[in-house]
Amino acid sequence: MPAAINLIGHKYGRLTVIEEGDRLRVSRRKVLRRWVCVCDCGNTSILSTGNIRSGNSKSCGCLNLELIAERGRRLNRTHGYRNTSIYHTWSSMVQRCTNPKAQAWRNYGGRGISVCERWLKFENFLADMGERPAGLDLDRINNDGNYELGNCRWTTRSVNIKNTRPRQRDSLGRYTST
Repeated sequence: MPAAINLIGHKYGRLTVIEEGDRLRVSRRKVLRRWVCVCDCGNTSILSTGNIRSGNSKSCGCLNLELIAERGRRLNRTHGYRNTSIYHTWSSMVQRCTNPKAQAWRNYGGRGISVCERWLKFENFLADMGERPAGLDLDRINNDGNYELGNCRWTTRSVNIKNTRPRQRDSLGRYTST
């Protein structure tokens, strides 16, 4: 049987082993050694030899929280509008005009409607159109025109619905836009 390894005083990631903890009997023959570790942040944890030496545990959990917080800052760093109605409006506009897999592609990007290059960046769209007023939708004044400053406005849903292309039935009886 190999000699027991003493981890006291060793540092693994942010953890420093300060003493041996209680042993846990896993089976008749196997005993799990556990160690009391102090993290660089000051918290203590009790961890098994395997988790410490393999690198599965690098801290008391503070490292993971910091990584999650940093990821959140990176995702929402540029403008802070990620979960707002105006961001959703902008994102939907870009998708239907640039993504052939988008459900509405056929009626927008598929027939040549595009988003002006400036508006492909959300901050520029927001600067040009302003905050989305409550109860209003983004509307293109000329339905055959692109999404750009001179052709877009905020309007009520009823006005937006009236400003649509005429529809007709195809040979299978389905409605299509002309």
